[in-house]
Amino acid sequence: MAGLFDRQEAAERELAKPLAARMRPRTLAEFVGQQHFLGEGKLLRRMLQADRLGSVLFYGPPGAGKTSLAELLAKHTKSQFLRLNAASAGVKELRAALDTARERLSTGGGRSLLFVDELHHFNRTQQDVLLPDVEEGVVTLVGATTQNPFFSLVSPLVSRSRVFEFQPLSATDVRQLLDRALQDRERGLGRTGVPATDEALQFLAEVSDGDARRALSALEVGVLSLLGTGRPFDLECAQESLQKRQVQYDRSGDTHYDSASALIKSIRASDPDAAIYWMARMLEGGEDPRFVARRLVIAAAEDIGNADPRALPLAQAAAHATEFLGMPECRIPLAQAALFLAMSPKSNSAIAAIDAALDDVRQQRVRPVPRQLRDGHYAGAATLGHGTGYVSPHSTTQGFNPADDLGVDREYYHPVDRGAEAAFRTRLAEWRAQRELARPPSSPSSPAGEGSA
Repeated sequence: MAGLFDRQEAAERELAKPLAARMRPRTLAEFVGQQHFLGEGKLLRRMLQADRLGSVLFYGPPGAGKTSLAELLAKHTKSQFLRLNAASAGVKELRAALDTARERLSTGGGRSLLFVDELHHFNRTQQDVLLPDVEEGVVTLVGATTQNPFFSLVSPLVSRSRVFEFQPLSATDVRQLLDRALQDRERGLGRTGVPATDEALQFLAEVSDGDARRALSALEVGVLSLLGTGRPFDLECAQESLQKRQVQYDRSGDTHYDSASALIKSIRASDPDAAIYWMARMLEGGEDPRFVARRLVIAAAEDIGNADPRALPLAQAAAHATEFLGMPECRIPLAQAALFLAMSPKSNSAIAAIDAALDDVRQQRVRPVPRQLRDGHYAGAATLGHGTGYVSPHSTTQGFNPADDLGVDREYYHPVDRGAEAAFRTRLAEWRAQRELARPPSSPSSPAGEGSA
């Protein structure tokens, strides 16, 4: 009788679960997505077929199937499934789980798979507790995290695990899961009798951002709200059922750095649409707008430079406006600056020039200051010959003095043939030609990398 009641209670608990939990795949064949490492011939599939599953780290966005796949791995390897949530579990709970796995193994009960959700919430001490049992094979660790493990986890734990990066599900994948949930009469919504329009399902599949949990939750809310009304689950209902998604953004984690990188690279690629999107993603996620402003100032000097000399003062003005206005108004000058930078001609000749010169200095290729360039404004300077022979370009008809001010034949600045630098390029070529003609035969001339004081 107790067994009957146990089964009934289990069935009731199962029915009480949200649709996304009830529809979790029961076999690897039912699992949708992540074919880049789970498809036929891919690494994780080969590890399972060879029965060589070691500790793994699942890294990726919510709703991509990390928990579902962990449960399937335990089932496939016939392992006891132990689960902890790092956000709420402490060292005591962790040690208890490891003790359970150790006892089961020593008594011939078989292997255990420990699934730790949100693993990045464990501090260093808690992560270190895992290391001995992971290394000795007492437990197979499956850690799930939304944060880059190379930033958020201790390196010994990462080095003992295989990292698999989950990608957001495609709209096709999400649509497959929605259709399956509507048709399934045992775990899904098949018994409700509420039909769904193709337009509504496609809307959920496309705007759920690859999050199956979000799409299935919206479907469940919408369908259950229509019971007894005779209405189908249509586009209007789908739009009502889908809650506004909170932007996943960690100001101290890899999202912060990845988004900043995307913004800068979009500006560099002259893609204003991508640049403005990544900026919006950062601001909506709670990024400090002053950080965004600083990145724009750097981009103005590094990627536009003298191809459009207006870029740097405009970026500086946007940074000043950001300090003066704050959010939300500062989004406007920031957007103006980002779009201007994206649409500007590009040149990295300034950073290339200074880095090349710094490399020479650091490699001890230090030149003495030529006598004509030395300070000649103090008593005794003339006696030393300092400043002697200097000709101001303002005293020449061309406004140019071809004197050799470096003392060695080195070129650091190479203007590009774009924007304002196109004129610089032509002008500099003329000046260098005149300087070469004016250089005395005995003047030091050495190839790149030579010449020192």
